[in-house]
Amino acid sequence: MDVPAALRQARYRAGLSQVDLALRTGTSQATISAYESGRKQPTVDTLARLLGAMGRRLSVESRSAAVKLPSEAQHARTARTLLEVLGLAEALPTRHEPALRYPRLPEPDGPA
Repeated sequence: MDVPAALRQARYRAGLSQVDLALRTGTSQATISAYESGRKQPTVDTLARLLGAMGRRLSVESRSAAVKLPSEAQHARTARTLLEVLGLAEALPTRHEPALRYPRLPEPDGPA
């Protein structure tokens, strides 16, 4: 949902200025401007309150996302890439140290 565009469109349809909407909702014109420009994001409750002041209603509908399964060609390409990466990893030289090495910190000179 494009919140800034939805707010502007609802305000235009209601025939309200930003100042009018701010007065109806108990907020400032600067805040309305920030919401409509996208500089600030209203909470869901605030958005519902703003839309309600303009005679609109916020409705949220759940929609199951369409699942797109990869094709056989995509599986094959991914498998080839993975095999190439594993082959490169095996070709890299490895040398493991028995203990971690770290730089020595200088000894303090004593009390200052």
